[in-house]
This record gives sequence, C-alpha cells and structure tokens, in this order.
Amino acid sequence: MAEMEDMNLNLGDLDLTSDDLTLDTVSIHIQENLEDALVQEALKAGVDLRQYSKQVEMELQQIEHASIKDYIQESQNIASLHNQIIACDAILERMGHMLCSFQSDLSSISSEIHTLQEQSLAMNIKLKNRQTVRSELSQLVDELIIPSAMISVILDVPVTDQQFVEQLHELNNKINYVKEQSFKDTQACVDVQETLQKLKIKAVTKVREYILQKIYSFRKPMTNYQIPQNALLKYRFFYQFLLGNERSVAQEIQDEYVETMSKVYLSYFKSYTSRLMKLQYEEVAEKDDLMGIEDTAKKGFFSKPALRSKNTVFTVGNRAAIISPTELEGPIIVPHTAQRGDIRYPFESLFRSQHYALLDNSCREFLFLSEFFLVNGAAAQELFNSVMGRTLAMFLKHIDSYVSDCYDSIAIFLCIHIVLRFKGIAQRRDIPAVDKYWDALLDMLWPRFQFILELNIQSIRNTDPQRLGTVDTRPHYITRRYAEFSSAIVSINQTFPNEKTNTLLGQLQVEVENFVLRMAAEFSSRKEQLIFLINNYDMMLGVLMERSSSDSKEAESFQQLLTARTQEFIEEILAPSFGGMIAFVKESESLIEKGQQERLRSEEARVAQLVRGFSSTWKQAVENLSQDVMRSFTNFKNGTSIIQGALTQLIQYYHRFHKILSQPPLRNLPVCSELINLHHLMVELKKHKPNF
Repeated sequence: MAEMEDMNLNLGDLDLTSDDLTLDTVSIHIQENLEDALVQEALKAGVDLRQYSKQVEMELQQIEHASIKDYIQESQNIASLHNQIIACDAILERMGHMLCSFQSDLSSISSEIHTLQEQSLAMNIKLKNRQTVRSELSQLVDELIIPSAMISVILDVPVTDQQFVEQLHELNNKINYVKEQSFKDTQACVDVQETLQKLKIKAVTKVREYILQKIYSFRKPMTNYQIPQNALLKYRFFYQFLLGNERSVAQEIQDEYVETMSKVYLSYFKSYTSRLMKLQYEEVAEKDDLMGIEDTAKKGFFSKPALRSKNTVFTVGNRAAIISPTELEGPIIVPHTAQRGDIRYPFESLFRSQHYALLDNSCREFLFLSEFFLVNGAAAQELFNSVMGRTLAMFLKHIDSYVSDCYDSIAIFLCIHIVLRFKGIAQRRDIPAVDKYWDALLDMLWPRFQFILELNIQSIRNTDPQRLGTVDTRPHYITRRYAEFSSAIVSINQTFPNEKTNTLLGQLQVEVENFVLRMAAEFSSRKEQLIFLINNYDMMLGVLMERSSSDSKEAESFQQLLTARTQEFIEEILAPSFGGMIAFVKESESLIEKGQQERLRSEEARVAQLVRGFSSTWKQAVENLSQDVMRSFTNFKNGTSIIQGALTQLIQYYHRFHKILSQPPLRNLPVCSELINLHHLMVELKKHKPNF
C-alpha cells in the first residue's frame, strides 16, 4: 500500500483532486451527497461518516490501482494492435491505388466496347442491305428465268393435264411480274420478254381452242350442257388467263358463249313449251263459261262446244296441290312420256313445269356466268340477260298469247301463286337474275285474273231469274259455283294474302247475295223464300268452311245471314199451329210491361181456347213440323238443327205462356189446371228430336 502511495501517477483529466473547489461547489456536493440514499441510510444507522468516507476512498484507490495494473499488463497487446492498424492502413492505401488503376482500365474498356458496338451496328446494317439486295435479286432472277420444263409443258402437254394448268399459273405470274418490272425500267426484263410473248401466244391459242371446242359442243343435239359447263368450271383459270393477257380473245370467248347458249336455251324452251302445251286438257274454259250463265243458255251456230259441266270451271278439286312444296318443286313433266301414257294436265301444271325448268336453268346459268366469267352485280345481270333474254322474251310472249284468251280464273290464280313461290325460291337461293321476269309475269297475270273475275261479277249482276227455268228450294247451281270458286280462291289466297283479291271477292259476294234474294223473290210464299235462302246460305257456308278457314270474311257473313233467316223461318213454321199462343204471349207481355194487366181479365175465353187447343194438337203439330222441315232442307244436319231450334223456341213460348197465366188477373182461371207441365212437355219434345 505504501508503494502505491509513493507512485507518481499522472492521471490527467481523470484526476479529480487537482480541481480547485470553491465553497459553493462543496456545499452543493455536500447537499447532493446528503440526499443520496446510501448516505441517508448510513446517517440513520448512526455510522461515522468520516470513517465511512475513508473506507470508501480506500476501496476506490484499490479499484484504481487494479485498473492501472490491467492497463500495464495489456500494454504489449495495445502496441501490437497499433502496429496492425498501421499495417492495415498501408494495405488499404495500396488497394486504393489498385482500384484507381482498375477504374482507369474500365474507362478505356468502355470506350472500346462502344466502338465495337458501333462497328457491329454498321456491319448489321450492311448485312441486312446485302440480304435485301440478295432477296430482290434472287426473286428477280427466279421470276425472270424461264425453265425448260415450262416451255416443254406449254408447247406439248394437253391443256387438260394438271401439269399444263400448273405451268400456266407460273407463266401468268412471270408475265405479270415482267410487266411490273418493266414499269420500273428493269433492263433484265428485255432478255425474257420475247420468250414470254411466244409462250403466251402458244398458251392463249391452246386455251382458246379448248374453250371454243367446249362451247361448240353445246350445239350438238340432245347434249346435256351441264357436262361441258362443269368442265369449263373445272378450268375456270383459263378464262382468267385470257382476261388478263389477251382481252380480245376473252371477249371472243364470251361473245361466242353468249351467242351459243342464247340459241340453245331458246331452242330448248321453245320446243319444250310447244310439246308441253299439247298435253293440256282439250276442254278449257271459254268466255261464255261464266258463273252467272245458265246451263241452258243457247250459243251461236259457230260457237265451240261448252264444257260438259261448267262446275269444273269453278271447282279447284285437287288442282291446288300444285302449289304444295312437294309438287311445286317436283320433277318437270316429260312430254313424250306423258304422250305415251295419254296423260293430260290443266294449264297451271304445264305452267309450273315450264317455269320450274326455267327457274332451275336460270339459277344454274347465273351461277356459272358469275363464276366462270368473273362478273358480279350489274355486270352479271347484264351478261345473264344476254344469254337468257331471248328465252325470257319468248316465254312472256307465249304467256301473253295464252292468257289473253284464257277464261280459267282458277288456273290464272294458281299461276300467280306459282310465280310468287318461285320468286321466293330464287330469293332464298340468292339469285336476283329473274326477278324482273317474275314481276313482268305478275303484271300480266293479275289484270287478267281481275278481268275474268269482273266478267263473273257482271254475269251474276245481269242474271235474270226468270230465264233460269223452273226454280225449286234446293241450292241453286249458281250459288254452288260461287261457293266452290270463292272457297278455292280464299284457300289459295291465305298463303299470300292480296287485298286486291279480297276486294274482288267482296264484290262477287255482294252480287251473289243480291242474286239469291232475287231468286227467292220468285217464290210466292215467305216460307218457300226462307227455305230457298237457308238452303243456299247453308250450302255456301258449308263449302267455305270445308275448303277454307272458318274465320274468313265470307264465312262470317254467310253465317250471320243463315242465323237471321233460320230464326225467321222458325217463327214462320211455328205460326200455323202455335201462332195464336205466340200472338197472345207477345200481346200480353206488352200489356204487362205497360202495367195494364187488368185488361187480361177479358181474355178468359181466348186463354181457355189456347190452353185446350195446345193440349190437344201440339203432338201432331210437332210431328208435322219435323217432317216438313226434313223434307224442305237438303242438308240433314241443317234440318235437324232447325227442328231443334224450333222446339226450343216452342218451349220458350210455352214457358212465357205459363208465366202470363200466373199473373193475378188469370191466376185463378179453372183452365189453368189443364196446362201441360213444362217439364213434361220438354221430355215429350225430346222424343221428337231427330237422331243422327
């Protein structure tokens, strides 16, 4: 301890004892020390502070000396660390120099890389330019070179050979390429132009001969021209080659085809139409075969024999089947086969066959022209008209000639609907070529149909009932003609409704209704008039509902007329046997409605007579009524309906008669006990209801 006290230690800033302490500072330290927890604890324990201070000071000195000793012991390590730090500084300095050198080297390398990039880019551009030039030159050389194989094939191989077609494509490409390069003043083209020209002339010559040969084959009799047409379509490129390289030859080919096919079609359809018309029924409608003409009408000395039955002029029968999808697009009529079997047809069947052949050929021809001659739109239509124009004109002339002297309105109307359907078929096939022809036909057929219908309307309007001979209450043959004709037109017209047709049918119906009324006026009794009206209305309604829809205007109109006349007839047939009771019922109901029931007291004798008369005669009266009705009406179903209506009306009248007798003025009459029970009457009347 004494040695440590003698050691002269220079602690520098660590030596707190060297500081000059003032009294204020000391007092502050004393105060802080007194506040220390350990000091306060020592004071509380009664420890001597001076002794305690010395003890603490000694402990601090011991710690200080131990710390100094540790520093002295580690002095060599500290010196070694110092040397290592100096060595590291030297190494880092050398590394800094090396990095600076690397940075300088990298800078020079970067400039070299940039130079290499520029050189590479320049070389790449040169390469692309050379490749482009090579490609252009290669294509130019390839297109300009004419292989010997091409020359030999064009010169020696037949045009139908696949090799010729392939080499013709190649030749066409070379010709077009040389033309294109000639506009660019390519000098190399001059070397091959002569050879290409010779090959082109040879190819044009061979192709022209082949196509003309096929066209001339159309002219041979009995030729199926679809076969050469299909052959031409197979080599449609031939015409494209001619069109691109020798337009004059292409025009020659087109003109030759148009001239040939125009004659072929005209000859074929003219012959077919002529032979077809020989298959028509010999008996056709004439101008005197009108709806209002009487069967017994006399004709002039030079007039043609009439139809065996005029009803066939106005009855459609199975003729309407011609516009069904099955028959409409069925096989055409073969004249020689039909002649061999002695088969005859109505005009509309011949018309259908003729125009279905026209439709099929027109569609096929239009497609061929568009595909082979590379035309469309207005150009295709113009070319089609050049080929088919004469044939269509011949058809129109033929139809106009026939229609102008035709009086078969059903045939004309069926032809109209055939045209409408064929027009729809052409539209579905997207073939507009014959649209104008269909319209021309309709413009020809509609006025004729209207004219014939107006003749029939006028004939009915001018019909004189007194010239028709003996008239009975059965349906008249003129009304039957109308019913058959109207139902035929209505049933056909339902598929393609036409307001003009409806108007004409309406006029015809008005005239027929007036005619029926004029005919009914020929009967002296109202009962016979009503029977005649009901029979005719019922017949016309039945035919209309059977052949056409039940909701047609004509059917509704005749249904209303029939209902009204039937009700009137029921009143008429009840009047002879039950007229007294009916009159009493109506008079009494009128008095009751006016509040004059008391006036009924004076009718006691009349009531008694009516009650007893009804009770004694109603059964026989009903029996006679039933028999009379069944004899009067040709339609059993209509007769039974009228009987049922009459019995129902009778029950209603008798029920009303019961109600009147139950009124106070008549309630207590003795005769009321003789009234037939209403339920009993209904049961008895049911026995008279006809059974089907």
